[in-house]
Amino acid sequence: MKLSYLYEIVLFVMLILLQVLLLNRISLFGIATPVLYLFFLLKLPMGRNLFYVIISGFLLGLIIDIFLNTPGMNAAATTIVAACRKPFMSLFFEKEEYDAFVPGINTASGPFIRFTILMVLTHLTLLFFIESFTLFNLPGTLLRIAASSFISILLIFALDGFIFRRKRGEQV
Repeated sequence: MKLSYLYEIVLFVMLILLQVLLLNRISLFGIATPVLYLFFLLKLPMGRNLFYVIISGFLLGLIIDIFLNTPGMNAAATTIVAACRKPFMSLFFEKEEYDAFVPGINTASGPFIRFTILMVLTHLTLLFFIESFTLFNLPGTLLRIAASSFISILLIFALDGFIFRRKRGEQV
């Protein structure tokens, strides 16, 4: 059990560093910015305590906000998505898988893909509407949501596939 928490701390720190130092400097055509730090909430075990998930989501967003000098936008969006994680999981995963099951692309492909798409779309929709705080440029905001979601989802699937493949290779 303690090894699981250590893995989560390392993943938390690595995703923050990757997001702040590399991914936030990428802006494809001035529209899409990849968001990979949400991968942390996706890879928490299904039976994890709701308080732990919400506090982790808030801290994740707050640390990103501190580094990016954004006044609570990421913290708000990530906290709301963390609070919605359990209801979203119940839409796609069966109840008997809940305790120690860690969702992944290679363990439950279909449900994990749908769950990831819903989480990323919800997070980026909240984030970009909080950022713009208006419906004046709705087509531009929707384009940013769609493009950033597409890039983020691809990166999340690639990272999940890489981590699983690496773990499987190490065990053999």
